[in-house]
Amino acid sequence: MNREYPDYPIFAVGGIIFKGNQVLLIKRAEHPDKGKWTIPGGVVEVGERIQDALKREIFEETSLIVSVGRLVSLFEKIIKDPYGRIRFHYVIADYRCQVAGGKLNPGSDASDARFFNLEEVSKLNLTQGLMETIQKAI
Repeated sequence: MNREYPDYPIFAVGGIIFKGNQVLLIKRAEHPDKGKWTIPGGVVEVGERIQDALKREIFEETSLIVSVGRLVSLFEKIIKDPYGRIRFHYVIADYRCQVAGGKLNPGSDASDARFFNLEEVSKLNLTQGLMETIQKAI
């Protein structure tokens, strides 16, 4: 499956994880949105259940074990190249999650992972629509 210049939209998941008044964010190590802060998550693999994909992706990116809660948002991320061709097209389902175990440690597609106070989040270089998604999860 080509993630760049795909033949069809790619289904992905994200997890919104709170610890008190803080939210967990990862810094993307790869495109799209390399260098921006976002919630952990990734692509659902063929034959994989949505919740299993979310647990796997969060563990790969943060070393945390989570339980998956309610669906918070469903949106599309479409990024075009300078010629107007679709470079990336994701349909993303974001769920509220709770930490069930593990110790926070960035890995895989994350160059950093940490909990931020909500005031700090608004000052970060975030992926598009992330602040609105966090607000919905609250």
